[in-house]
Amino acid sequence: MAISFTVDATDPGSRARTGELVTARGVVKTPAFMPVGTRATVTGMTVGDLEELGADIVLGNTYHLTLRPGLEVLRSAGGIHRFMGWTGPVLTDSGGFQIFSMSGDRRVTEDGARFKSYVDASEQRLSPERSIEAQAVIGSDIAMVLDVCVESTSGPAEILQAMERTHRWALRSLSARTPDQALFAIVQGGLDPVLRRASVDFLTAHPFDGFAIGGLAVGDTRSERAGIVAEVAPLLPPKAPRYLMGVGTPPDLLEGILHGIDMFDCVLPTTMAWQGTAFTSCGRVKITRGAHRGSDAPLDPACGCTTCRRHSRGYLHHLMKCGEPLGPRLLTFHNLHHYLDLMRSARSAIEAGTYTSFAREKLDAIDRHEHGERRGG
Repeated sequence: MAISFTVDATDPGSRARTGELVTARGVVKTPAFMPVGTRATVTGMTVGDLEELGADIVLGNTYHLTLRPGLEVLRSAGGIHRFMGWTGPVLTDSGGFQIFSMSGDRRVTEDGARFKSYVDASEQRLSPERSIEAQAVIGSDIAMVLDVCVESTSGPAEILQAMERTHRWALRSLSARTPDQALFAIVQGGLDPVLRRASVDFLTAHPFDGFAIGGLAVGDTRSERAGIVAEVAPLLPPKAPRYLMGVGTPPDLLEGILHGIDMFDCVLPTTMAWQGTAFTSCGRVKITRGAHRGSDAPLDPACGCTTCRRHSRGYLHHLMKCGEPLGPRLLTFHNLHHYLDLMRSARSAIEAGTYTSFAREKLDAIDRHEHGERRGG
């Protein structure tokens, strides 16, 4: 196998667990958050930043990398690791979510998807086999099957059709895989527990290296997501890594870990930073608000990252208001530190057997703060 996975500790009050995902390029301690490096870069961060932050693994995107820089460039460079200078493991998404995001500008059939490149308007084709071929050229350690993603609130017939096509595409992906690359399947089924169980039953009957829960955070609420994760995660094989795709507010992560999820990714830490929002120990802080102008307080007194140790809220406010690139870069560094530190703290709590109370305290603190923020405008 291209990877191995072992569970090291479990929390007595929940399904939370720690483990080690071993790849040829390094060990990923789980639960793990994967910074999103869509185009072979985590926006605003250098590889040195990621190493300083303690990231074990990053995520790249097949759809975007295929269009730019293109597979020939990546092949010539020797793959994404040499291209971006990252020596640790990489997981690549298959492009399914990006196809879904194009809505009116793509055509999906049983064969695959056809769409126009946003780079040069050329017609592109992405099939299960083509996605696997592209991920092999990219050289990721973990590849994802191409799936059909629809709004989680879509009608029953559309969700069933998407799930069944995802299953057929998963088997085609499995047939096309390369032996030195791990392959994860993706459970679909919208918000229907019956369909989700059927998807788990179908996919776990085949030799995938790990299993992801997809199709969430696309129209559903936090409580709906939590309900599906609570339903699906315990059904997945206990000896395989479990990955919750694209779902990534801190409450989502805390609740996912509670139900036994091992891996997460989300663009929120980076995109929100560039919009002036930081994730802190007690909730979100919109640093561009006038209340932070001239403030000497650190962004998060409980955080030990470089941003919080060296810079005040007033300085960060100034940078964002001036449009200085350093502002979102410092916020991105802090946000990723916050997410990765949350994973470290969660692992420690699981090992101590106290994760349930740890998660509840964190969730209560975030909810209190963010409710007050909304009420106060």
